[in-house]
Amino acid sequence: MSLWTDFLGNRGRRPIHKWTHYFPIYERHFEPLRNRSVTFLEIGVGGGGSLQMWKRWLGPLAVVVGLDVRPECKGFEEDQIHVRIGEQKDISTLSALVDEFGPFDAIVDDGSHVMADVTASFDYLYPRMATSGVYLVEDMHTSYRRAYGGGLRQEGSFIEYSKALVDRLNAHHIRKGVDPDAFSDETWAMHFYDSVVVFERGPRRPRHAMHSDPS
Repeated sequence: MSLWTDFLGNRGRRPIHKWTHYFPIYERHFEPLRNRSVTFLEIGVGGGGSLQMWKRWLGPLAVVVGLDVRPECKGFEEDQIHVRIGEQKDISTLSALVDEFGPFDAIVDDGSHVMADVTASFDYLYPRMATSGVYLVEDMHTSYRRAYGGGLRQEGSFIEYSKALVDRLNAHHIRKGVDPDAFSDETWAMHFYDSVVVFERGPRRPRHAMHSDPS
């Protein structure tokens, strides 16, 4: 069953609120995780329906973890679903999550959308993910809204931060100005979509190779 089909069948369950164009993005990046022993973190759990959606779609081997600031969200816990209460920018909260459940195979940030919060979560959690982990930040149209600390080409917005990460992704090819670092060595790809940024972890592949048939 596709994730979109599961969403359309969400009747009589907890509510799910998503932009419809997110679903092919989810499927593209999270399909390889299905029916495997993976740990999936969702920051910001809304009405709890998306936690159930991830549980159904990922399969019985997945552990789904939600982080939210609202204490009542603990009521969303059930088999395979765990909820912890805290702020996504709080390092002690994030550290406790990693200690209890990590390393995470996938993370979806659908939390406060405040730029400083989004960046703080990413900076702490991304390096501590599984080596092939996928980190997806959604609703990044908020990067262009002042109320969230954003704005067009606004310094400190997560979109601007991500643009700079493109240079770090390619740092091994830059002769001056950007030095390779852990992000350069541990990131396989970055993907930009309407309102979504996705980071795929993975070791750097060989830079180039040559192959031909014997002459």
